[in-house]
Amino acid sequence: MSIPVLFWRNIKWRFKNKITIIVTIIQPLIWLVLYSATANQQTENYTGFILPGIMVLVMFSACGSSGIFNYVMKSQGSFYRLLIAPIHRYSIILGQNLEAMLLAFLEIGILVLISLIMSVHFNISLIGIFIAIVILFLTTFFMSNLAYVLSLKLPNEMIYETVMNTIVLPLFFASTALFPLQQISGIMKNIVMINPLTHIINALRELLLYQQVDIQHICLVVLMLLVLDIVTFSLSLSTLRKESRT
Repeated sequence: MSIPVLFWRNIKWRFKNKITIIVTIIQPLIWLVLYSATANQQTENYTGFILPGIMVLVMFSACGSSGIFNYVMKSQGSFYRLLIAPIHRYSIILGQNLEAMLLAFLEIGILVLISLIMSVHFNISLIGIFIAIVILFLTTFFMSNLAYVLSLKLPNEMIYETVMNTIVLPLFFASTALFPLQQISGIMKNIVMINPLTHIINALRELLLYQQVDIQHICLVVLMLLVLDIVTFSLSLSTLRKESRT
């Protein structure tokens, strides 16, 4: 069983459970509309400003929902049948991660279309689009692996969803998703600066909205994401191998 077969298997599960697609897009979409409606009167192009942060929130939601699939497979017994099949462990992980990443990109596309309807002004080039896609890809890979590890470590869906929300919401609000760094001061500013999401969101903002792009900052963000991807994918592999031995 290869990665494309597992990938297609996960896609079929997703379309049998369409509610997971709606749930993962609805909350970020509401936030985009509500925050835009309340703040656009005071700040020009505020919808565009918060769009990168909402993109990150969508990625977390999409990748987080993929972890639910492991609990469904365990309850049906198919998870353990997959473990004893003659298949590489990395193929199992990548098949699931790629489906979560596809969902994330589809929902990001929906957000972009809606933001265009809401008159967001983009300042972007072809190379900027390419780099933004690379950053989004690396970010979703990191998030999907994080969700995969937690879904194998935690005993049930309720605890999993609680832990995911406990991780996602503080990271989201303790970043520059909704407010510029210049408006934050003191200890909170230090917390925001060490938050990886801050740098991802700022990089996306530079690429999508501003003509002047800090190449050094973009390179550091890509390097940071590569490290996070390697670490979380390694954790996914080791966690799945432990499941195989239990």
